[in-house]
Amino acid sequence: MRYIVMVILFLFSWNSFSQSEVNGNIKTEIVQEFQLGYALHIPANTKEKKPLIIFLHGSGEKGTDIEKVKVHGPLKYIKNHNLDAYILAPQCPENEEWNNEVLYRLIMKIQKEYNIDPNRIYLTGLSLGGWGTWNLAFAHPTMFAAIVPISGFVDLIQLEEACKIAAVPTRVFHGLMDDVVNPDYAITIYKELKKCNANVELTLFDDAGHDSWSRVYDNQEIYDWMFKQVKK
Repeated sequence: MRYIVMVILFLFSWNSFSQSEVNGNIKTEIVQEFQLGYALHIPANTKEKKPLIIFLHGSGEKGTDIEKVKVHGPLKYIKNHNLDAYILAPQCPENEEWNNEVLYRLIMKIQKEYNIDPNRIYLTGLSLGGWGTWNLAFAHPTMFAAIVPISGFVDLIQLEEACKIAAVPTRVFHGLMDDVVNPDYAITIYKELKKCNANVELTLFDDAGHDSWSRVYDNQEIYDWMFKQVKK
């Protein structure tokens, strides 16, 4: 009788610690919703295809007050000057960074709705927008006829991807007295890009701090240079 009890206890113990394994898979879709405000300047004559300048602002202009995107850059310039081009200035929401996919979809929307020359789309930005300019250019290197990043920082992965934009004319600007974004970022990525891109230039202002963009955007010269660049 004792033997039988021991066998029963053994069987009960083995069943208690036995394990099973199930293999399977799941197919699902996660959808995120993004909202991005923007200001768009439309040229006087829209019958002919016109260039498009995309301007990415810095961290100080985030939010929902769209007037902030007109404080610096091309939209500030056209208050007293004329540019025969569309100018698109999206506004990054608070507590977010520039999102490549959202920006790309916005550009495609604007292209679809307006008479834009697809071979003359220019991308520029300052500070956070300079970083966004590099990111978006690397993500869509065949979209832009030229890029102009100003006072922007650079990620390590951006350095590794520099030659993705080997065919994109590039002008980089930075102030040597910048105590917000180290000018070494501009110097380093310029050296990397110079290895494969013959049409890249770096301008360092020895008397400028973080705001090296005012003298660039407030000068007709940079817009004249952009408009000469045509995507091949």
